[in-house]
Amino acid sequence: MNLQDTFFNWLQMHIVQEGRPDDEAAKETLDFFAMILREDHGVGHMELVNESDPMKIHISYEREGTQSVVSFDREAAEKLLEDIRANPVYNNQ
Repeated sequence: MNLQDTFFNWLQMHIVQEGRPDDEAAKETLDFFAMILREDHGVGHMELVNESDPMKIHISYEREGTQSVVSFDREAAEKLLEDIRANPVYNNQ
């Protein structure tokens, strides 16, 4: 999985896990993508930055000693959580 896709998957799961803090599957999946970022891509510390941007979500991260930022469309990143909330099968929490 390439770096960009892994960050996007991590971000989606981060949003799902924040929106559903008791969802163990979301937590495990978030941890899985964090592990891929660390082990396969050498990504160190990462955090969401500039969270007030209405159009984009920005992730600051360290890789190979360099600090970088990657950005994603907010609507696309939040879509998974919206889809989960809209599906009654997943709303037993």
